[in-house]
Amino acid sequence: MKTAITSFAFMLSAGLMLSVPAMAAGGGDSGSSSKAKNCKRGEVWSRTQNKCVERSSSLDRDTIYWAGRDLAEAGRYEEAIEVLSIGADRGDKRILNYLGYSHRKAGRIDVGLTYYRQALEIDPQYTLVREYMGEALLQKGDLKGALDQLAEIRRLCQGRGCGEYQELSGHIADFINNRES
Repeated sequence: MKTAITSFAFMLSAGLMLSVPAMAAGGGDSGSSSKAKNCKRGEVWSRTQNKCVERSSSLDRDTIYWAGRDLAEAGRYEEAIEVLSIGADRGDKRILNYLGYSHRKAGRIDVGLTYYRQALEIDPQYTLVREYMGEALLQKGDLKGALDQLAEIRRLCQGRGCGEYQELSGHIADFINNRES
């Protein structure tokens, strides 16, 4: 088994970087993230109102998602967690994914993995969460787990062309190269 992983990992690191360029796996429009940076603590950017609004439990699911995502992508992970936690119980795979992302980026990898698993329970075909989960597994040194996620992304995308595959495969190649150095 170890030989199979090593062989696959070698083929991946040797040939992968010559294929399609890696794409950011953010999942869509990030135009509001610069506006979100201008919101004060305790406020979030509302795309529907086109302004900063007070954070509250009455915010709709999409506002919570986009505001939390924008904060996470701006590197404001603790604030993102506060916002996304408002909607964590609403069964939105996107919110759970970015809760996982924010916790992982804040150094709480195991907490992040818990949220990724919850998102996958809602939608096992959600490739973005699989890509982020693969990154988290690499952070824990679990190459086999990351390769499993990559294989599942490849199956779901029916090949290597989707951005999530390219992104995770690049991280795996870097992990392998750094381990061999």
